[in-house]
Amino acid sequence: MKVKKYIAPSMPEALDKVRTEFGEEAVILSSKEIYTGGFLGLFKKRNIEVVAAIEPQTTKSNPIEKKKRSKPTSQFKPKMIEQESDKQQQIVLEELRSLRKWMEKTSDDTEQSFPVAFQSIKELLISHEVEDKLADQVIANVLEQGNQQDLTLEEAKQAVEKYLIELFTEFNCGAFDYQKKFIHLVGPTGVGKTTTIAKLAANSMIKDNKKVALITTDTYRIAAIEQLKTYSNILDIPLEIAYTMEDYQKARLKFQEYDLVFVDTAGRNFRDPKYIAELGKVVDLEHEIETYLVLSLTTKARDLTTLFNQFKAIPLKKLIFTKSDETASYGAALNLVYRQQIGIGYLTHGQNVPDDISEARPTLLANLLMKPNDDHV
Repeated sequence: MKVKKYIAPSMPEALDKVRTEFGEEAVILSSKEIYTGGFLGLFKKRNIEVVAAIEPQTTKSNPIEKKKRSKPTSQFKPKMIEQESDKQQQIVLEELRSLRKWMEKTSDDTEQSFPVAFQSIKELLISHEVEDKLADQVIANVLEQGNQQDLTLEEAKQAVEKYLIELFTEFNCGAFDYQKKFIHLVGPTGVGKTTTIAKLAANSMIKDNKKVALITTDTYRIAAIEQLKTYSNILDIPLEIAYTMEDYQKARLKFQEYDLVFVDTAGRNFRDPKYIAELGKVVDLEHEIETYLVLSLTTKARDLTTLFNQFKAIPLKKLIFTKSDETASYGAALNLVYRQQIGIGYLTHGQNVPDDISEARPTLLANLLMKPNDDHV
């Protein structure tokens, strides 16, 4: 029996390749979608992979004669083998059944998809809540680089970590460069925006010697205002509370001479198209400010995409992930970077100001994903 794999942009084209080589007697063992090409795992092309088989005796006959004898059809349909009394045909049938079961198991069983070392790394990535398909793409992209099949586990880890560093670098992960004066932090309630603003403001003063001011538009929560007042007193920097759009505009004018102005916002506002439209009349969201989305790493991976979509109506520069000390899973960071093509600026890991914040360097992010996840041992 002869078995061969065919790859084509569509099923009709794949079946046409099968017909050309095997004739009308071919049996389709399996078919699935695959993605090939691209750069760093991005922009891959969708193809169809078909595995076909044919009994050796069939290949000896003249395909042209078979075509003449067969009834004309508008579309190629592989012929299904039927049970016959002939003993040889029964053997072939059983062999094809076994082969098809094996092919189906290979397609579904991820444990047989990659070499053992890389399969272990895929399981590690999934334990960090990296999406299954994304984990497959990462491993496949590393293997496509050549001479990777026989690596030890440690060598395979180094190869995957190197690829992840390149990926995070491609999306410009790392500290903010503060190209604009006004810095907005947006995000859902409870992720730690206010504390994060205090950390960024303090570090800008201490490390970069910047003249810094604060504005809060989060007037829904009294606790948030009091918390920011406390930080402004400790850091000895001015704070303005904006209850209306006019208040916000006045505060902007008041701090026009400052190097950086950090703005704490109410998450619910930025999910309201009317609010965004009103804010757009006061300030050019694209050119006058930089907006960073603050999310928590303790949020379920699938929920993070929903939250991201709620805020993407405004131009987002980068992400900030909080509460990295409260989880052992870091796959959410890779999922969003890869799917949304956006970088990460910082990770926070506690309440201490100005400490407990780290630049999201590509090497740090890749290293976190290569660490064992104790929660899933």
